[in-house]
Amino acid sequence: MEYRIVAIKMEERQKTAVKVQDILTEYGCLIKVRLGLHNVAPDQCSPTGLILLEVIAHDPKAGEMLDSLNNIEGVQAKEILI
Repeated sequence: MEYRIVAIKMEERQKTAVKVQDILTEYGCLIKVRLGLHNVAPDQCSPTGLILLEVIAHDPKAGEMLDSLNNIEGVQAKEILI
């Protein structure tokens, strides 16, 4: 069995989050697991964030999703095939 993991790093999360969410919603049927991470302190929310996805391994639309994410300024998306 092959796993396809996508890591999405977001800079300036408050500016990029809505655009990223729109893309994840558009490709939502590909996403099996989603985990969002960011540092939290009592007095401030981190400006950066990391989202990890497990997506359907053999669906070519996952590549389209990566391209769309990488077209957003301040967002980097990479995949790992395991």
